[in-house]
Amino acid sequence: MKNHYKGYLIDLDGTIYLGKEVIPAGKRFVERLQELKRPFLFVTNNTTKTPEAVADRLAKEFDIHVSAKTVYTASLATIDYMKEQRKGNRVYVIGESGLTELILSAGFEWDEEKPDYVVVGLDTDIKYEKLATATLCIRNGATFIGTNPDKSIPTERGLLPGAGSFISLIQTATQADPIMIGKPNAIIMNEALKVMKMNKEDVIMVGDNYETDSQSGLQNGIDSLLVLSGFTAKSVVSSLPEQPTYVVDSLDEWTF
Repeated sequence: MKNHYKGYLIDLDGTIYLGKEVIPAGKRFVERLQELKRPFLFVTNNTTKTPEAVADRLAKEFDIHVSAKTVYTASLATIDYMKEQRKGNRVYVIGESGLTELILSAGFEWDEEKPDYVVVGLDTDIKYEKLATATLCIRNGATFIGTNPDKSIPTERGLLPGAGSFISLIQTATQADPIMIGKPNAIIMNEALKVMKMNKEDVIMVGDNYETDSQSGLQNGIDSLLVLSGFTAKSVVSSLPEQPTYVVDSLDEWTF
């Protein structure tokens, strides 16, 4: 399976690791890219950690050594989007440090009364009052932003609630549709291409989730490689409404 791609956009959860366990073929895939000096960028919907924390985790837990500059999260894409809109800098966030710290360090100000934006991501310490505050702010006119649509996230325990589950709850409570940033939406993919300094035809999107990773390619004119190591099961591939460019059981099958 030889290819012409100059750069790789790569998912993390379910592709390189699964919860707290490394996926050996994923680790080897990254190491082969490094050996070949082939540019790659981890494009992840995970907003719970900063790029520096992601790179640190990859090194300490999985013995995968990369620069934080190779990590582009939905948090960074959210910040880039809000800056481009220039609608104000007041924000209320449901999320963890990888989202809130980055947003505040980018110059946005916390506001629980009349924010310009309400950003909703994954929050494993979710409380009813957070949801209530977000609901009231959106009903009072704040722009509703969802970091990513992942309703579930793959872990060693199985599939657990993701950011999309919280976003759906707020959407139901407010009857407002969110602006969605993360995969498979165009916002994060276009920003990732800018970071890579490459065109769509130069790259391929690699990931385990058909609904986000593969659709990132299918919806945005980018080739995709679906690896059956996480979210999407092999049993459903034949019934997918539109096939990814490539499907493999393991990233070991991919030839550069």
